[in-house]
Amino acid sequence: MRIQVPERIVPLDSILPDEPLLMMGAGPVPIPARVAAANGIVINHLGDTMAQIIEQVKVMSRYVFQTENGRILGVAGPGSAAMEMAVANLVVPGSKVLSICNGFFSSRLAEMAQRLEADVVKLPVAEGTAASLDQVEAYIQQHKPQVLTIVQGETSNTVCNHNLAQIAALAKQHDCLVIVDAVCTLSTMPLDMDEWGIDAVITGGQKGLSCIPGISLIGFSERAWQHIQSRTDQLRHWCLDAKLAEQFWYKKSYHYTAPVSGILAIHEAMRLIINETLPVRFERHLRCSQALQAGIEALGLELYVEPSARLNSVVGINLPDGIEGKAILKYMSARYRVEISGSFGPNIIRIGQMGEQCRAHNLFRTLHALGASFISMGQSLDLPAGVAALESTLDKYEFPATPTESLIYAAS
Repeated sequence: MRIQVPERIVPLDSILPDEPLLMMGAGPVPIPARVAAANGIVINHLGDTMAQIIEQVKVMSRYVFQTENGRILGVAGPGSAAMEMAVANLVVPGSKVLSICNGFFSSRLAEMAQRLEADVVKLPVAEGTAASLDQVEAYIQQHKPQVLTIVQGETSNTVCNHNLAQIAALAKQHDCLVIVDAVCTLSTMPLDMDEWGIDAVITGGQKGLSCIPGISLIGFSERAWQHIQSRTDQLRHWCLDAKLAEQFWYKKSYHYTAPVSGILAIHEAMRLIINETLPVRFERHLRCSQALQAGIEALGLELYVEPSARLNSVVGINLPDGIEGKAILKYMSARYRVEISGSFGPNIIRIGQMGEQCRAHNLFRTLHALGASFISMGQSLDLPAGVAALESTLDKYEFPATPTESLIYAAS
């Protein structure tokens, strides 16, 4: 044989750290024990047991997506595969697509549409700001797109399009299908697929849902599904053809070998979400993210995005002059066993606030590791003040001092 047996291959135990890192970056996120256990199970992907699990996944997904009749499909792949599935099934080659581009991932949606030979018009949004409703309306009136793509939360630069509901309503007035990337936002903040008139919602397991990477979900509206059913051209994607995927997800038939363990894992992740309920989960995420933001600012660091456009699911922090992001990340990981993320362009570092990341003990450990790492690199910060601000903000939300404060928080 010409190819020799590889040497010096070691088991995973020799590679992985003895003490796991606390993953507080932009994803993947820590997963609950029940999700991890489910991910270790393999069953027949076409048997009656799997069929029962699939039915429950669809029921739970409709709750999380907030849709009564949406067509829920799973995708064996990352959130980007779900993005491509939405684009491939709703974008007809040669059709006009308006892509609202806030950053790296929203621009990826535009690229996917371009690869399908759509006529793509990009609406560039100024760095650190949300899409303007007036500007979106002007583009829709000028270009008359058949499909609009947008992210709810741009993970790359921590911007949130807070006026998503109004943008979707505007698009619907012009008979324009709306694709929304909710990979980092679904179950961390409100998104109402039916009420807002969204035609495709996409998400990955590894962020807000606190599941494993490699299993994703997509929801199509009734209007979108009618569009898919009416297409007579042959899709250029076989695995991502929604009509073929329907065979497995709705007709107990074969499409391809399903990601069995991933489906079981996402079943448990969704079950934990419905046990918590969306209102309680939204409140937990808002409380934890705002407390972390208060702690970061009390340290003496600046947040990248102004509150009006800030994404709570992933928090961006400006790097002071003379501090390299890679150096901070490496020090935090090696010294404190806490892992956060760098950036896709801006001079920032990012801390995730999704799912299991939003637990008080994780916040305190992360903030201490962040502040202590900056101090060790010569930055003058007030670590006690940061920790005190984190604690007081958490206490304010958990134990309001007066009934008035409770009402104000509920209204927010």
